[in-house]
Amino acid sequence: MAAHLRVYQMPEEECDFGPDPSIRVRLGDLLPLVAMAQRLNFIWLKDFLDDEVVITEDLHEVLQNFRGCRPSA
Repeated sequence: MAAHLRVYQMPEEECDFGPDPSIRVRLGDLLPLVAMAQRLNFIWLKDFLDDEVVITEDLHEVLQNFRGCRPSA
């Protein structure tokens, strides 16, 4: 007999995604860890892909310009 699974959507008022982020981390400390987790394909990293981070306006501008650049051959 095959197992049947049912998916129930939680009502909006019951959704609790935990406390608001409150820990500040230097980008220089964070990037090597995230890069290593991605390179080694750690599954737990996928749990955080929808999380948002706050960055400075100048870093945002640099990243937007970098995104538009094409690597030279």
